[in-house]
Amino acid sequence: MGRYSSNPAKIGRMLIKKFSVVVVLAVLILSGCATSREAHEQRRKEQSAQQLYTEAQSSMKVGNWRTAVEKLERLDSLYPFGAFSQQAQLDLIYAYYQNNDTESAVSAADRFIRQNPRHSHLDYVYFMKGLVHFYSELGFLREAFAAELSQRDASTASKAFGDFAELIKRYPDSPYAADARQRMVYLRDRLAAHELHVADYYIKREAWLAAANRARNVIEHFPGAANTPEALIIMVESYEKLGMTELANESRKVLAHNYPNRVADID
Repeated sequence: MGRYSSNPAKIGRMLIKKFSVVVVLAVLILSGCATSREAHEQRRKEQSAQQLYTEAQSSMKVGNWRTAVEKLERLDSLYPFGAFSQQAQLDLIYAYYQNNDTESAVSAADRFIRQNPRHSHLDYVYFMKGLVHFYSELGFLREAFAAELSQRDASTASKAFGDFAELIKRYPDSPYAADARQRMVYLRDRLAAHELHVADYYIKREAWLAAANRARNVIEHFPGAANTPEALIIMVESYEKLGMTELANESRKVLAHNYPNRVADID
């Protein structure tokens, strides 16, 4: 007699057991396929990101900045959290700068600072942001000066000065700090000259308080500027016109102590 049983309950339990085994095997097979597909897709993405980054680097090496920007922007867009993401963003700042795209370079720098507040190369980002503004101020993106330097808008120079100052404040020992300090000397004198140009404008209109305030800005915000004596002279003359004898005398004393040969220049 065979092992066949006509007991329905027993047959049902056997079928359920066999079905469970089949289901488990099917799940394992499908899971394995899904895992394999995910791993394959991940490898494909990594290879694609690697290829884009390599192509971008090749373009940068030969100075083809427009193509480099295109590759890096595509890499940043398609793989924002990949292995090359942060380096691609850093390279983009530099590529935008070399491509004379001030707005994009500054925007990319600001985004990197915002998204990576503790990144080890953040000093470089601040330096590049300042450098972009610095060369824009010098006329890097302009064909020629339309007017004397002191008469031109100084907003970009002010931004560059602020960027370099922030770098030095946050990272005083950065390898970029010394370069930033040297550039700030030029920017300090440039901004001071602009303030005095505005002060002269007010003097011609006999707006003595406004002129004195502009000159005082030079003393307070740009100490050591080459045209500090001119600022003190304007303060002396403006305060005298306003009848502010005490302030005029104080300004005269500072001028006499630091620049005795310029006292005779006071009207």
